Amino acid sequence: MAAVAWVLTSVYYFYQYALRSAPAVMMPELSNAFGITPLGVAAIVGLFYYGYSPFSLIAGAAMDRIGPRRLLPGAAAVVGIGSMLFATGDTQIASAGRFFQGAGGVFALVGAIYIATKNFAPSKAATLIGATQMFGMAGGSAGQFVVGPLIGGGVAWNHFWIGMGVIGLLVAVALFFLIPSESSTPSGGGLKTIAGAFATVFKNPQSILCGLIAGLMFIPTTIFDMIWGVRFLQEAHGMDYGEAVMRSATVPFGWIIGCPLLGLLSDRIGRRKPVIAGAAIVLLACLAWILYGPPGVLPPYLLGLVTGIASGAAMLPYTVIKEANPPQFAGTSTGVVNFINF
Repeated sequence: MAAVAWVLTSVYYFYQYALRSAPAVMMPELSNAFGITPLGVAAIVGLFYYGYSPFSLIAGAAMDRIGPRRLLPGAAAVVGIGSMLFATGDTQIASAGRFFQGAGGVFALVGAIYIATKNFAPSKAATLIGATQMFGMAGGSAGQFVVGPLIGGGVAWNHFWIGMGVIGLLVAVALFFLIPSESSTPSGGGLKTIAGAFATVFKNPQSILCGLIAGLMFIPTTIFDMIWGVRFLQEAHGMDYGEAVMRSATVPFGWIIGCPLLGLLSDRIGRRKPVIAGAAIVLLACLAWILYGPPGVLPPYLLGLVTGIASGAAMLPYTVIKEANPPQFAGTSTGVVNFINF
């Protein structure tokens, strides 16, 4: 049943990632609907991370003490409600909705990693964590590959967000009925116990390093590509909307390949640092070419794909932080690395 729980939570992660990336393909529509500039829309969209980052800590600590069975259904419902609020077109209500999407969405990753590391062999940790992110990036890719043509084909932006809100509520129901109860009760404890767990993880220099490395490798995708990627390609390279969407979506598609592949490679050789360092060098080279290289030299979709594959190594610090901290703080460790990351 642990496999069922992990797959369901990973599907939830797919869903929230689709919501995270979808605004990138409808910036003009959102700007017109809210009556503000694209920069103002980006500020509202960015509120996702103001919910996501601090609630990483809450999700991690709660996972260690309450467990995924009682947390994940409610969190998914919050994401669904946030999507519906975003569809109102009112800037203040939509801002709250976007914050809810981030606050509820973080429980998907923390929950999936918690289930994977608590129920499977340590030798499979990096592979499973990479596979979890594969689900997320598949959602991110769908948020561009699928949503872009839908919006371009005439689907109203607010209808999309209402529909995704309904899907979020259905995901919550599925999680409620299908995630099994844990065989062992998660650790209890009050604020003193929680504070002690955070102190242990935060005082470990390896924890801070893991968060910084993961964050630097995430930024090119979560900020540059998923929010500004389509607009950058349109304005900097004169691409039409459809081509810009397709090229931008190759980055999360690359993550789909890179996350499980680099996780598997790391598990096979039994080392993390060489894989992270090699991927970081490739990622830096790709970004330098995207920003400063002459266009038209390389095949059209190659740079985005390789950028995504190399970025997949960003999930390896999620494995490292668990190996560097006590096992009873598995959820807290994930929350801390996610908090520093975002």
